[in-house]
Amino acid sequence: MHHPAGGSPLEILLPALALLACAVGYVLLARRARRRNPVRAWNRWRGAGFLAGLVLLSVALLPPVASLAHRDFRGHMAQHLLIGMYAPLALVLGAPVTLLLRALPAPRARRLTAFLHSRPARFLAHPVVALLLSTGSLAVLYFTPLFNIAAAHPAGHWLLHAHFLVSGCLFAHAVAGPDPDPRRLGVRGRLICLGCAIAAHSVMAQLMYGGFWVDVHAPIPEVQGGAEIMYYGGDIAELLLAAALVATWRPERRTRSAATAAATRDPARV
Repeated sequence: MHHPAGGSPLEILLPALALLACAVGYVLLARRARRRNPVRAWNRWRGAGFLAGLVLLSVALLPPVASLAHRDFRGHMAQHLLIGMYAPLALVLGAPVTLLLRALPAPRARRLTAFLHSRPARFLAHPVVALLLSTGSLAVLYFTPLFNIAAAHPAGHWLLHAHFLVSGCLFAHAVAGPDPDPRRLGVRGRLICLGCAIAAHSVMAQLMYGGFWVDVHAPIPEVQGGAEIMYYGGDIAELLLAAALVATWRPERRTRSAATAAATRDPARV
């Protein structure tokens, strides 16, 4: 592999500070939401989920995993799963948008609601679009020269991380996010999208293991090991996503109309 050298102090300090800032910001927002409405304290399980997502990101972005990812394709694949599948699910289950709507002043919350209901936001949050961005892009990444080009430059390396995280969060939200989304597909449609993701991950992992069309400049044992991590690690992550869908489905089904009406009147009450 031709990764740029990793593990420099700056590459360690910047992600650590960014993750710490996210954790502090989330806690402060939760306290502010509790002060604004003492009767409806913020759910501690949601807070624990968001903080767990930040911990998973720190594991992926800091040594030893980050250092391994720079020199071994298996390390890259483990990092990819943490950033693109496991951490997004935990972050999304923390319901950060709902927390923002509760903590922000009403005028700002209304502006945020208007943005979330805009056409570009609805397009990106659609399960099919999120599926193509999170899973479909893997075929472009690993079966074309794109991975080798991106991995050879520090900027490309971090752009990959950003893509994995954002697309993973979009897909997790589209399938099982607790944040309000009045235009979310029904359970059947989301299960179909999740099934497509499972099938696509399985097929790509098997093609990668067999060396068919894969374009990754790494020793064959590393590529096969990365394919195994993608196959088994992806299955576990998607099973967790399916469990989250089941856990968040019923409350959303009962309260969707009421939550939509409340968000229209006063976003801070969501």
